[in-house]
Amino acid sequence: MADFLTAQQISRRTSAAVDAAVGAGRDLGLTVTDAAVLHDLFSVVVHLAPSPVVVRVPTVLPPLDSQGQRQQAELDVTQWLADQGTPVIPPSPLVPREPVQRGGFSMTFWQYVEEERGKEPDYVANSEMVADLHAAMRAYPGRLSFLSAAEPRFVTDSLALLERRPDLIDPSDLDRARREWAVLEPLVRSRSAFEEAFPGIDLQPIHGDSPSVNIFSAVGRKLYADFELVSLGPVEWDLAALGPACEAAYDRGARRNGMRPLNEDVLRFVNAVGMVRAVAVLSLVPQLPVLLDYMKPAIDQWRATPFAGGMA
Repeated sequence: MADFLTAQQISRRTSAAVDAAVGAGRDLGLTVTDAAVLHDLFSVVVHLAPSPVVVRVPTVLPPLDSQGQRQQAELDVTQWLADQGTPVIPPSPLVPREPVQRGGFSMTFWQYVEEERGKEPDYVANSEMVADLHAAMRAYPGRLSFLSAAEPRFVTDSLALLERRPDLIDPSDLDRARREWAVLEPLVRSRSAFEEAFPGIDLQPIHGDSPSVNIFSAVGRKLYADFELVSLGPVEWDLAALGPACEAAYDRGARRNGMRPLNEDVLRFVNAVGMVRAVAVLSLVPQLPVLLDYMKPAIDQWRATPFAGGMA
């Protein structure tokens, strides 16, 4: 479609994000002579070399007005975890711990950590580590929103937008997604509705964005990273869509930490919400056309699952 960004437009967006990161870093007193892009997908991640600082600049995101608040929550949680001795990539100590706005971007600054190149991730082992993270996060004293990681407003708005985009999703698939969301949304938006549906399931601070996938392989150690969707919720949210082997590994870690195992009913719920979110992500394809190929396997998998995870 005509509104899909071209490779040239995406390149210009990346360059603008790098320029914003470099300019902001220099304004904060950092020496930057050899800025290097480490990652570029939903965010442009820039090492402000030679300073030991990495800037994450979100570039593909829904039009929400709470980005700064979410970024501040991420900075606060990760700093608190670092202070407790939890292995995380912490905010940079060389700049104030707050989001920085420049050039139309809102960015956060992190300590540079050298990556161990060529090491394949072990998602099963990482899932057992997630239980250790949950044990560490339980005592976090700050306030977090209930299941904001599910981004319910984004899902609702995206499903409405996709009504006008048959080039992105078949109308029959969209119809199913909207009917599923009508079943699931009340439990996402309301803590009391969730607790009524799942009595006895405790809520706690959670990572929010598949922490098993977001464990960074630093040289000689593993570090929890990317807490952009940190929320209050059931621990099952952090295991959504990872499958039985990862769930079993998490349960081993939970027992070791004296915590409850995963609940099958809650897993069905979070998996169903995750599938509808995958459909909603199609609304971001014009900003990042490669997403269409990335999301196809998830959409195919979703078609084969029970309606709303069997909750209806």
